[in-house]
Amino acid sequence: MYGFAFGRWLTGRIVAVRALVDNHHVMTELNSEYIRHKSIGKDTMSEGTVDMRIDPARAKTLVSNLQHVSGLISSRAQGRKVRLVAVSKLKPAADILALHQEIKQEHFGENYAQELTEKAEVLPKSIKWHFIGGLQSNKCKPLASTIPNLWVVSSIDSIKKATQLDLGRASLSPPATTPLYVHVQVNTSGEEAKSGCQPGAETLELCRHIKDNCANLQLLGLMTIGAIARSQATTPENENEDFVALTKERDALVKELGGELELSMGMSDDFEGAVAMGSGEVRVGSTIFGTRPAKADFSVKG
Repeated sequence: MYGFAFGRWLTGRIVAVRALVDNHHVMTELNSEYIRHKSIGKDTMSEGTVDMRIDPARAKTLVSNLQHVSGLISSRAQGRKVRLVAVSKLKPAADILALHQEIKQEHFGENYAQELTEKAEVLPKSIKWHFIGGLQSNKCKPLASTIPNLWVVSSIDSIKKATQLDLGRASLSPPATTPLYVHVQVNTSGEEAKSGCQPGAETLELCRHIKDNCANLQLLGLMTIGAIARSQATTPENENEDFVALTKERDALVKELGGELELSMGMSDDFEGAVAMGSGEVRVGSTIFGTRPAKADFSVKG
């Protein structure tokens, strides 16, 4: 009798343990919605936890927006492949994860080194990060040496910055298996407030330096951020002056250096015209993600 009772008790314990194990597996799968990481410079759980829960309604909106943009690109591309960079600056990591998981969007653009570093630490390594903002020389080496899936830096405008990025990529641990792509930024509008090389000799010198002296970098092409007034003045009869200027600059460089160079031009307000003029990459943010918060209000966790 006692043996029978003990057997029933033991059977109950086994069932309970199995239930706990099954529940653990379920929680492990659900844990993909949460990513715990070390805060930058801090080893803490409470401050280093990023809430990665994806709001289904928000994800649906993001997917719809991105697919709409992709459709517009395809309608202007005439069969060419055009890379869509979803500019996620000042947007929470969960937004990026939603697009990456739902429709396998790989390319995301960030403008601030610190924000990119924090997001890259907690998001999947399958994401291909684009740094598209202004970058100080002393930030180049740390950026290239700490983010293994940094795919391209699109705002190179000096030999010093290119050299520092090259050194950073060389010191990446474990070593990178591919070079870091770079775009040389060209100031096609001539605006003093805009970064970028001047068209002509300055752009040629930098491109040649990258090709000849930066073994860990690969020159992908040229990038411009055109003047808003020129974008607004564009009509079917009058092409965007900045896009025309960048195309001419690219063609002159190809004749001088050989090889192929792509054009990275076009943002939310003018990407359709850029694609029609031969852009190989467009950077679209607010049309996909909506209005951005003020930088002071930004948080990786939303």
